[in-house]
Amino acid sequence: MGAAVTIGTRGSKLALWQANWIKARIEELHPGTSVALEIIKTKGDKILDVPLAKVGGKGLFVKEIEEALLDGRIDLAVHSMKDMPAEIPTGLCIGAVPERETPVDVLIARENKALHELGPSPRIGTSSLRRAAQLRLCRPDVRITPLRGNLDTRMRKLDEGEMDAIVLAAAGVKRLGLADRVTEYLAPDIMLPAVGQGALCVEARVDDPKIGPVIRPLEHAASRWAVLAERAFLAKLEGGCQVPIAGHATLQGDQLSITGLVADLDGQTVVKETLEGPAETAASIGLTLAEKLLQQGARTILDSLQTEMHP
Repeated sequence: MGAAVTIGTRGSKLALWQANWIKARIEELHPGTSVALEIIKTKGDKILDVPLAKVGGKGLFVKEIEEALLDGRIDLAVHSMKDMPAEIPTGLCIGAVPERETPVDVLIARENKALHELGPSPRIGTSSLRRAAQLRLCRPDVRITPLRGNLDTRMRKLDEGEMDAIVLAAAGVKRLGLADRVTEYLAPDIMLPAVGQGALCVEARVDDPKIGPVIRPLEHAASRWAVLAERAFLAKLEGGCQVPIAGHATLQGDQLSITGLVADLDGQTVVKETLEGPAETAASIGLTLAEKLLQQGARTILDSLQTEMHP
């Protein structure tokens, strides 16, 4: 082809790993194509001392990159799918969903103990309301320690003794070659993952004749169906980082199963349900699941959380 393609990405070690992985795949699939990375600093990269829930949550890690995509400075963008807001700007689309890495969370503990083995009142680092609520549900004695920053920063804070354990996405830990640090992979029935966790989003302009054919071979159908169901679930709940919402879809053949959860901040009230159906109706299944949870008490939880955060 001999084409030149520019990928927009954040500058964190994990974001660069993800962008370089897509770069390598494109160059492998389209010999002669030269791919360059454009590092773009987002608001989420600049605000490191405040929990995401307090500064706007989802969108903080993608807005500036999407602006560069819309005005033509870059040809495509690579994001972590879980950073993607439910609404995508007009003119942009999820151009490809590559095969998903494991979506679960992991516990990394200083003394190499599993969650149930940690001593009384363990200090566990996370700034995710979803993780905090589910940790409190299975370990009511847990003390949550706010934790922001890149993976290296979080590991350092753990190693320096600021906390007894931290919870991270398995995908990021594996991608950066740190799987040997994992104490425990947290099963979805203990820690239901975030919507889109473990998946990458290759974002592009709608109907871009140059980029469409370049990224199409990156697509993994089963990962797309799962993400579609989870994002429809999230969109109906109008959720972001500000509320403890979890959603996890899996495929068995052409059947899709999705489990969704909404919890209050202390993990005392949890609404959880699973729904199944044909994969091609993924978005509809996610939407229906969200409606079921709203009817079962999620609406009350979400309304009270909005009041708490925006009195």
